[in-house]
Amino acid sequence: MTSGHPPLDPALRAALSTVIGGDRNPAAAIDSATEIGGGSISRALLVESAGQRCFVKLNDASLAGMFAAEANGLGALAACSALRVPRVFGHGICGRQAYLVLEYLPLQPLRERRHGSEAGRSLAALHRIRGPQFGWQHDNFIGSSPQYNKQQRTWALFFARQRLLPQLAMARRQGQHGKLIANGERLAEKVPALFIDHQPQPSLLHGDLWSGNAAVDEAGTLTLFDPAVYFGDREADLAMTELFGGFPDSFYVAYREAWPVADGFEQRKLLYNLYHVLNHLNLFGSGYLHQAERMIARLLAEIGG
Repeated sequence: MTSGHPPLDPALRAALSTVIGGDRNPAAAIDSATEIGGGSISRALLVESAGQRCFVKLNDASLAGMFAAEANGLGALAACSALRVPRVFGHGICGRQAYLVLEYLPLQPLRERRHGSEAGRSLAALHRIRGPQFGWQHDNFIGSSPQYNKQQRTWALFFARQRLLPQLAMARRQGQHGKLIANGERLAEKVPALFIDHQPQPSLLHGDLWSGNAAVDEAGTLTLFDPAVYFGDREADLAMTELFGGFPDSFYVAYREAWPVADGFEQRKLLYNLYHVLNHLNLFGSGYLHQAERMIARLLAEIGG
């Protein structure tokens, strides 16, 4: 092992070897377990056992639901043949630790023009998978924050009730007050005004699509991981790709060639990314407060609120 973390305890080693070995080799020994990057929320390991290389995420047992939701989301993304997602070996709890065992994939950043073009077309293919309503079968997580997915037929109401209002309520519980909460709640009431001329269909979304959750495999295929899936407006995924950057211009050109975006996207992009900025405020602190306040003020001004 590397870094300052303790080695795997025997019970966890046994649990992981059973998951990795499966029915064919349930007692496969773990040959090595090495700390690697790849998780800002969870501890990440490269585990080698019985000829398999696996990416293992560990966290407190209380967060086992987060790993179960991630496994569910990866399974949903795997329905798109244009993408690659890591295979899920299993997840569970051992003592005080929750674990998620995934296929280890050698990946590279999504930088080259040709990779960007293929990735844009692949994301459009994912978004063509449709759902019956906006939302998901159950709640999941955005980072380590709860993400609420109660299904609704109206996108504007879904976004206001399941995205903005829960983040504002979380911010209030953490001590935020004043114009962030008052203006944010006023914006949530006025969200339908942004969708008078935009009636999206429920598309399957990755849900947390920043450059840290996307890469290409050895064949140049778009590979997605760490999802927060739900059925929503496909523009919400596109918006987040622009929030922190990292996607090449060829990605956007190819996506729009495959499936053009509607007029008014720039305004809706601001609304969709407000959700993620509020989540960062709740997860990482007041460094995101003024950005969130500015976004809310701009949207209210554009609506006339």
